[in-house]
Amino acid sequence: MKITSIKQQVKRTDRYSIFVEGKYAFSLSDSALLDAKLAGGQEISKEQLSEYKQLSTDDKLYNLTLRYVAMRPRTKWEVETYLQRKNASPPLVELILNKLSNIDLLNDANFARAFVNDRNLLRPTSRRKIIAELRKKHVSGEVIEAVIGQEGVDEQAALLSIIERKRRQMRYQDDLKLMQYLARQGFNYDDIKSALHK
Repeated sequence: MKITSIKQQVKRTDRYSIFVEGKYAFSLSDSALLDAKLAGGQEISKEQLSEYKQLSTDDKLYNLTLRYVAMRPRTKWEVETYLQRKNASPPLVELILNKLSNIDLLNDANFARAFVNDRNLLRPTSRRKIIAELRKKHVSGEVIEAVIGQEGVDEQAALLSIIERKRRQMRYQDDLKLMQYLARQGFNYDDIKSALHK
């Protein structure tokens, strides 16, 4: 069998359609095409065609995963779960995770730093709640402790900020309801009591 042509796709200009014996056979991204070293007029066997079709499927999944991590930072566990939902084989999951780690798109420590920083800036909360949220995303305890130690969480400032924001709502004019809400957010009872009486 012969590769009769390789054409850039119209809608997805980063992908190329490969035609074998004049018929569409599979497509590859520009980088996968370069890695495969395919060229027009090249002879391939049925086994090679089957391998290239599998490469095409794997390449599409890798590019979908790239888009998934480009939307917002993700933990290794989130990406692994995403790939499992897409029915990727364990070796392919490992390969994609390694590729993303090597280009620094998958790094739990960077994720945790960005997460803590965002929470401190946008929605201040307790140290305890931040730790629980990071654990829920399967960030390791060592990474969490290192990041919390570096970034720090100013619990007092977070507590005062939340109290100020919640006091604007009618239902939180009552100290008891506000204390219950703050306790659910992971703040210590003594800190809450002290902050409410400032």
